[in-house]
Amino acid sequence: MKTKIITNNESTFYDNWANKVNVEDVLVKDIFRATTAPENREIEKFLGDVKGKDILEIGCGFGEASVYLAMKGARVTASDISKIMVNFVKRLAKYNKVEMEVCQASAEKLPFKDNSFDVVYAANVLHHVDILATIMEVKRVLKKGGKFVCWDPLKDNPLINIYRQKAKSVRTVCEHPLSWSEVQTIQNSFTIAKIRCTWFFTLWIFVKYFVFDRIDPNKERYWKKVIYDSKKYKNTYLKLEKIDNIILRLCPFLQRYCWNVVIMAEK
Repeated sequence: MKTKIITNNESTFYDNWANKVNVEDVLVKDIFRATTAPENREIEKFLGDVKGKDILEIGCGFGEASVYLAMKGARVTASDISKIMVNFVKRLAKYNKVEMEVCQASAEKLPFKDNSFDVVYAANVLHHVDILATIMEVKRVLKKGGKFVCWDPLKDNPLINIYRQKAKSVRTVCEHPLSWSEVQTIQNSFTIAKIRCTWFFTLWIFVKYFVFDRIDPNKERYWKKVIYDSKKYKNTYLKLEKIDNIILRLCPFLQRYCWNVVIMAEK
């Protein structure tokens, strides 16, 4: 019963969000190419040429990643628990003149045959679901040698935790940012897996939004705004990213205090 209630809450939350967005306002290419999208830039390098690949996106949301990968020549299937999100993705694909499959489905119980996909992609999904059940499903539908790529928030950054306390209306009650032990569990579930952690000193941009710009985190999602503001903060971000890369390389224990973790794995 608890699982059903959580599922319904998640679906309703994203149904309501989808009803407030127009397809022409969705920045498909920026979600991978923006300076302030380090997660997807890393993932795109890892995946390489996706032309002709069968790709499943779970928890596709507005479908930016699915549409982008379809633009790159992949055969894409986009799935989400929200029916209205799924219908939105159909419109977004049509607006961007690409073809793809879409379906309403839970990440924990995927309606696909074993060994169906070359790639499974998930962005900001694992912290909404049962991680072990979802990883089992991912491995089931992946072909041998197939790739799983995902990125999610980590739980230990104090600044982000303050933000989470403030931004309750743009988050669901069942969100559970990943612990470092959960990251390691996901890594150990695959034959090959590497990680990259993002947003340490670069989180200065979030601090600016809240402290100096006085942007209400309940009215504007910072993680979306930072993509729209990519050109504005390009130079600042790149300088801070260089510092992040040095600090995280010299002090790897600080990785757990980043905002996001990117996991790139092979079955």
